[in-house]
Amino acid sequence: MSAPIIRPAPPGSDTPPALALHHVDKRFPGVHALKDVSIEIRPGEVVGLVGENGAGKSTLMKILSGVYQPDSGEIRLNGQKTRFVSASDAMRQGIGMVFQEQSLLTNLTVGENIYLGNEAQFTRFGIVDWRALYAAASRQLAKVQIDADPRTRAEDLDFAARQMVELAKALTLEENAPGHLVILLDEPTSVLERAEIDILFARVRALRARASFIFVSHRLDEVLELSDRIYVMKDGAVVAELAAAEADVTQLHHWMVGRSLQAEYYREPLQKPYRDEIVLELDRLGHQGAYRDVSFKLHAGEILGIAGVIGSGREELTRTLAGFAPHDAGRLLAAGREVKLRTPAEAVDIGIGYIPRERRVEGLVLFLPVAANITLGDLGTLTKNGLIDTREEKRLAQEWVQKLRIRTPGIHTLCLNLSGGNQQKVVLAKWLNARARILILDHPTRGLDVGAKEEVYELIRAVTAEGVAVILTSDTLEETIGLSHTVLVMRDGAITHRVGAEPGHKPQQVDLIGHMV
Repeated sequence: MSAPIIRPAPPGSDTPPALALHHVDKRFPGVHALKDVSIEIRPGEVVGLVGENGAGKSTLMKILSGVYQPDSGEIRLNGQKTRFVSASDAMRQGIGMVFQEQSLLTNLTVGENIYLGNEAQFTRFGIVDWRALYAAASRQLAKVQIDADPRTRAEDLDFAARQMVELAKALTLEENAPGHLVILLDEPTSVLERAEIDILFARVRALRARASFIFVSHRLDEVLELSDRIYVMKDGAVVAELAAAEADVTQLHHWMVGRSLQAEYYREPLQKPYRDEIVLELDRLGHQGAYRDVSFKLHAGEILGIAGVIGSGREELTRTLAGFAPHDAGRLLAAGREVKLRTPAEAVDIGIGYIPRERRVEGLVLFLPVAANITLGDLGTLTKNGLIDTREEKRLAQEWVQKLRIRTPGIHTLCLNLSGGNQQKVVLAKWLNARARILILDHPTRGLDVGAKEEVYELIRAVTAEGVAVILTSDTLEETIGLSHTVLVMRDGAITHRVGAEPGHKPQQVDLIGHMV
C-alpha cells in the first residue's frame, strides 16, 4: 500500500521548525539504513515516529542525537543549517534524549546523575559545591513535578521515578542551549504501568512551552494518544505523515508492515488442545513475602497465562520456576518427580527454558555471534575433549535460523546488531536447541513492533503444537487472553481466579480485572 503523505498546515507559518531533516541518507556496509528522509518538528509539538524493527527509526534517532552523521542531506535547527558532530555537541545545541534502557548510573545520587558530565559549573579549584548542585537538581526535578530528594541514590527509585529523572536531566539543556529544546523519547513507556504512563504523558504535555518531543514507541495506541503528528517509516524511508487525529491503529499497522492487522492477530485458529500429560505441577507453592499457596498443573502443549499487576507475585513465581528464587513452602513436581530449583542450571537440567523480559541483559550475550548464542544452552553435546565441534555448531545454527526465519546477515553476525524481534527469535532458538519442554515467557514481545509480535505468536503456536508447554506473563491482558489455553489471575501473592481460554470462548478483559485489583 502506498500511503499518501498528509501535511497538516503548521500552526504558525512564519515560525521555522524547531528541528528539521531534509533528504537525509545513511548507509552502512550492505545496508541502506535511511533513504531520502525528510521530517520536521515544530515548536511545542509532539511528533510520533513508528515503524517495524529495522525500519530505520534507531538510525534516525542516532543522527538526531549526534551519534551518527548523515552521508547526505541537511539538518536545520530553528531554521538554521547545522550539524551534530557528536552526542555532546547535539546536547549543547538543545537535543536531549530519554532512553528506553535508561542512562542513569544507579550507584550515584539523583543530583549527580542530572548533572553528570556538567559538574564544572559547580566546581571551583577542583572542589564541587554539592549544596549548589543539589539545589539546582531540585529545580530540575520541580519541572517534571517529581517529589524526590536529589541526594537519594538512583537505585532507590522505582523505574517510573527514574524515567522522570531522565526527563529532568534532558531539561537541563535549556540552561545553556540557545533555542527551543527538542527531546527524543525512545520507548519511554515500555516497562511502565498505565498509571505511570498517564503521569509521564501529563508531564510531556505540560513541558511543551519549553520543548518539542519526538516519541518513538511500538505501542501504537499510545503514539496516537500523545502525538500531534505521526511519521511512519518502512525499509529506511518515510512512507506516511499524518495528523494523529486522522489515524487509527489499523492504518498505522498497514503502513508499517504492508498488510492489514489480522483479526486472528494472536493466531487463535492455530491454538490446538493441549495434551493429557502433566509436565509441571505446583502444590501449595510459596515464597515468603512474594506468593503463597499457588497450585496448578501444566500440561504438554498448554499455554498457561498468568495475569496480575506489579506486586501480585507473578514475576517472583516465574523466577522461582526458572531457578532464580527457590520456593520455601509447598511442593514442585516436574514429570512427577519432586524438585527444588536452587539455580537456573538446575531448571535447565529438567527441561525449563527462560526467556526474560530483558533479553539484551539476561537472554543473550550480545557480543557473541548468532551461532554461539543459539548453542549456548546445550554446549555439552557439542564439546569433545574441551573443544567445540564448530562444524556441528554451524549446522545447528543454520538450521534454526532457517526454521525460525531469523533475519540476519549470517550466523557469525553479533547478536548486538540484530533487531529486537530477531534477538528474541535467537533466545527462543537457544532453548529449542537445548530441547526445553517447558518455556517460561516473561513479557516475550516487550519492545517489539506489531509485525515482529505476529511472528513471535506464530512461533509460540508452532512449539506448543509439538508438545512444548508455556508459562506466559505479558505486558497486556489482551495478549495473555489471546495466546493462552488457561488464564490464572494473581493478586497479593495468591491465585484469585482461573478460567479456560479456548478459541471462540476467550474471557473478557473486564472479567479478569476485577480479580486483579
